[in-house]
Amino acid sequence: MLRDMDGVDTETVDNTTPPSDVEADGVVLSGGPDMDDVGRAPEYLDLDVPVLGICLGMQLIAAELGGRVESGDYGGYADVDVEILDDDDPLVGSLAPETRVWASHADEVVDVPEGFARTAESDICGVEAIADTDRDLYGVQWHPEVAHTEEGEAVFENFVQVCD
Repeated sequence: MLRDMDGVDTETVDNTTPPSDVEADGVVLSGGPDMDDVGRAPEYLDLDVPVLGICLGMQLIAAELGGRVESGDYGGYADVDVEILDDDDPLVGSLAPETRVWASHADEVVDVPEGFARTAESDICGVEAIADTDRDLYGVQWHPEVAHTEEGEAVFENFVQVCD
């Protein structure tokens, strides 16, 4: 979805790529099955560009910066109604008051790191999205890139605006 947006150039890089080899206006840390196989992804948090973490990417941001991630009560993927808590948030604020998303809650952020705000929640997960606008670090538990997420494209459009 992001790669199909007008005026946006994207490149997929392996998580073993040194951050010094990446020239970007922003970075998306995408989902994956396992926190034990994140490669050099934590180093991307120091690139001084906006970062969007999706699912495991958000969990990585939280865990690396002092938050806490635990197993969720609801594994597997499902449609989830998410309540937006901050309609001024640059990433998810435009989705307020709520949106329907496709998410996995096998693991989830339970405590946000210092400097972050919880920007969305649901009945099954207290931390559906996070933001540290001072450092331009953002995360969503859900997958904006899939068709089941109603306003996924808006999340990417908002992230592009943060990167501009």
